[in-house]
Amino acid sequence: MRRRRQNLNGGEQPAELAALADGSLAPERRAELEAQIAESPELAELLAEQERAVGFARSAASEVEAPAGLRARVDARRQARRAPGWRRPVLIGAAAAATVVVAVAVGLGVFGSSTSGKRFHASLAATGLEPGASGDATLTKTSSGWRIELDATGLPRLDNGRFYEAWVKNPAGVLVPVGTFNEGRRVTLWAGVSPETFTALSVTREEADGNQASSGRKVLVAKIPS
Repeated sequence: MRRRRQNLNGGEQPAELAALADGSLAPERRAELEAQIAESPELAELLAEQERAVGFARSAASEVEAPAGLRARVDARRQARRAPGWRRPVLIGAAAAATVVVAVAVGLGVFGSSTSGKRFHASLAATGLEPGASGDATLTKTSSGWRIELDATGLPRLDNGRFYEAWVKNPAGVLVPVGTFNEGRRVTLWAGVSPETFTALSVTREEADGNQASSGRKVLVAKIPS
């Protein structure tokens, strides 16, 4: 048993197992390797690991089509693997390919589903409570809701139970809270209602006093352009 494990680690079989799992093993070698696998539980276990990695990669790739350039590079590498003299890293070929394909698939999936392209921009003006304040907000539609990126200056930091809260309001006067923060630089807020109907944006001073309603102490206000 000790000699068999040494052969597995140092010989050609692990590399050929990876090729067998993804279908790139030369036909003249396939029958001999399959016979060895039938006699070795260790080889069978290694082959199963390779097949799981390949299956995982193919499943991810089926969800998102890779760019043409990436597909061409993958096909070229597969052809190179079949060329004489090419050697595959032990137990890395299929697993590494799975990691690359999954990463590309996940990245494309997030990028493709995160936004619809609809976006609004609003300039926030100061009130009498903070006359030196100003800000800008960008509202972007995503699959999760409307992401609001707020960047404000002239607002002193609030701590110790005091904070700022942002709101959107529709023409009927219905307020919806969209998030709280301590200072106004590079704040990300989220709204579950559309700025196409909730067309006013404001920021108020609040305290953690158990009252969830707006204090009405507005420091910034804006009309969201349609």
